[in-house]
Amino acid sequence: MAPAASLDLESRAWIDALGDDGVVRDDAVARLHALLLRAARFEVARRRPALPHLRGNELDDIALEAADDALVSVLARLEDFEGRSRFSTWAYKFALLEAAVKLRKRSWQGREIPLEPESWSLLAARGSSPEHEAEQSELLGSIREGIESVLTPHQRRVLVAIALNGVPIDVLAERLGSTRGALYKTLHDGRQKLRAHLASQGLAVDRAEGGNRHG
Repeated sequence: MAPAASLDLESRAWIDALGDDGVVRDDAVARLHALLLRAARFEVARRRPALPHLRGNELDDIALEAADDALVSVLARLEDFEGRSRFSTWAYKFALLEAAVKLRKRSWQGREIPLEPESWSLLAARGSSPEHEAEQSELLGSIREGIESVLTPHQRRVLVAIALNGVPIDVLAERLGSTRGALYKTLHDGRQKLRAHLASQGLAVDRAEGGNRHG
């Protein structure tokens, strides 16, 4: 944690109150939860147009759950606060993240995770010359071959779901009983294998990946 002398007055007041005992701390925790709930509701409202199937009470529940989880995270990480921004701004981001993650998970609830490539066409350039289309076709063919031949079944499942089918990584982690960190490692290793496979054929995977990277 940043030295108290380096904190702005508002942030110092938050840290002192949350580090106190009894009524002072209880009041600070209640105010912090209210702040986080406002942040979560803001994020839910911002993303609501993309989730028309969710009703108002469901969205309220998501915002409340996000605020609750964000409160736990903030209180557990008070020592990590370095004073680079106001404490309220730092805490606000926890609620935004929790709300975003919960909404992504809810949007995939009940949906099957696609584990076979559905988006090969998204990797191909549109309106290119015949020569470039032929080159792209060769590259995509080599990527398909590499996915089938050089990746482990788990690497193939993760790369196809995230990089090709757009499944959010936190949703896939929950379905597979894994973590974001573990899946990022799997995705990185899979891409490295694909790059090596394509390099051996004089090709480069970066030209096909383009903007289709999900994190």
